[in-house]
Amino acid sequence: MARTLNDIKQAVKISFMANETLAQSYGFAVGAEFDAEFSKVSFEKILIEVMAFITWTLESLFDVHANNVSDTIANLKPHSLRWYRSKAKAFQFGYGLIEDSDQYDNTGLTDEQITASQIIKYCAVNEAVNESRLIIKIATEDSDGNLQPITGEQLTAFKEYLSEVKDAGNTITVTNYLPDLLYLTMVIYYDPLIFAPDGTLLIDGSRPVEKAINTFLKNLPFNGVLQLVKLVDALQQVEGVEIPHIVSASSAWINPTSGGYNPPVAIGVYKIPESGYFKPKDFSNITYQPYNG
Repeated sequence: MARTLNDIKQAVKISFMANETLAQSYGFAVGAEFDAEFSKVSFEKILIEVMAFITWTLESLFDVHANNVSDTIANLKPHSLRWYRSKAKAFQFGYGLIEDSDQYDNTGLTDEQITASQIIKYCAVNEAVNESRLIIKIATEDSDGNLQPITGEQLTAFKEYLSEVKDAGNTITVTNYLPDLLYLTMVIYYDPLIFAPDGTLLIDGSRPVEKAINTFLKNLPFNGVLQLVKLVDALQQVEGVEIPHIVSASSAWINPTSGGYNPPVAIGVYKIPESGYFKPKDFSNITYQPYNG
């Protein structure tokens, strides 16, 4: 980035006054103030003004050239999946793009206003298998930090935004679904000194197994892999849980045609959520048995 004229002039003056040969020739002390030794109409002052202007002009031209090269590369190079993810999260609901640009003009907006308008809090971008198509999974969050889809109005604006910023010829499918529902059938073998038979803690009546499952799912990366063995590992960290046994696990996700949930499908070892995130269907199929080992 080009320096200001004053910055360049000051740098030249400091270098001039630090030169021992010049100090000896002119009779000033090394490191003295230039303006204290030379008048405003001195040859040296005018020469520095000219040199500074030439330097500033060159630096400004270099900036223009660098920007032109960057723009050319940006326009010619196909964008990566990471770029599409970044652009999706940069979407600002309620604001228009600069004409012929993929950028917003946020002049006059506070950081809080910008953050509030960036409603896409979670995003994952993948290429469709055997198709020339990008799948962009998105989600926002409610006031409690729980993941949820954006509204229909927001989705319409987001799709229009993507049509403006995407590479020509790219087909994009936006997945903006309710969470995949996780069905768990489990037997929790517990320490009877800590747990009651209904799964509550004797000390305060809370339900730590259900809390641990919710926490585990919430901490999964967006569009991350649910590994059943890691869920078991997380439950084994709950005080009083001796053996968390998963009898079966399955998940159901939104059917884009009907808008309702498909029938649940069994999970063998792991599962990537179609929506990008999971939510427990309920905990009615979790039973508790005292551990007598």
